[in-house]
Amino acid sequence: MGQPYSFSFFDSVLAEAAGVSHYSLHVDPEAMVRAADAVVPLCKRLGVPAPVPHLAGFSYCHVSVLGCEILNGEGYLEPKPVPCLKGPEDIDRLREPDDYLAAGVVPERLEMARRLQALRPDASGHIGHDFEGPITTAVLMMGPDFFMLPHDDPARAHKLLAFATRSILNYNRVLRAHQGRPFTKDSQGMPDDFAGIFGPEQFKEFVVPYWAQVYEGFGAPRRDLHSELLREEHMPFLEELKIDCFDPSVDPHLPAEKCARSCRVPYGLRIWPATFRDLPADQLVAYYRHLASFHSQYVAFAMERLSDEPKAAAVLAAARELE
Repeated sequence: MGQPYSFSFFDSVLAEAAGVSHYSLHVDPEAMVRAADAVVPLCKRLGVPAPVPHLAGFSYCHVSVLGCEILNGEGYLEPKPVPCLKGPEDIDRLREPDDYLAAGVVPERLEMARRLQALRPDASGHIGHDFEGPITTAVLMMGPDFFMLPHDDPARAHKLLAFATRSILNYNRVLRAHQGRPFTKDSQGMPDDFAGIFGPEQFKEFVVPYWAQVYEGFGAPRRDLHSELLREEHMPFLEELKIDCFDPSVDPHLPAEKCARSCRVPYGLRIWPATFRDLPADQLVAYYRHLASFHSQYVAFAMERLSDEPKAAAVLAAARELE
């Protein structure tokens, strides 16, 4: 069996190709169309599908409806959420919005998607990632103080995580119904990068139950997980949760060798953006072949600047050979 691979462009490539700012890909549908069209010649040269026009990647719609202000503009490299909980007692006053579609940045993102599809009917209607996992949601809402809460006030830590989990499911029911997307799909992914901060004992108490509730709430037959700070000692929990594919992404604690040694569920590997930037093409190809030797579910890599086209072409050639 050959080695599957995944190749993509960062939004920065689209912005560079069109000569527009990254911020404009959040707020200007005409710039989104120009950006998608601008990379078509590059896609033809590389032999990859061209991306459809879309809003720039965005992870914070859900936490914005829960009260997090989102800082975004030409002066920001990427959107930045501001914690909305000033102290543990604020957890007691948390309430879900009366109307998820009218809260936070959701209305403006939906309007951007509507205007984009009016310009180009083939454009994506997605307004961003559907959610961040319960631990990451709690951290975004409370800031780094959340990591002390299981020690100082475990009851409130559970209360916040239960609220985050319930809200994740309810927000997605409303949003997906509005967009005509099924609530339960063939597979359900979950990104939760901050979960690995907790050691195994706390992980068992404060992560596993809420991950299980999210997956059970969506009811998808396939469970995918993206988490960037897990360690080898967390791997048995993935079996317990019946994860179908684990994406460690750029986890510094789980290089390919450790995944192969400790992960008992299927996993994917990727070339880190910094590695793709820094290595010359011949070394990137050698590194891709090294990752492919582990026979993971996929090896993913992405291009983030136009000057890396020769590298992308070289790695794609190797990926197609090994596929």
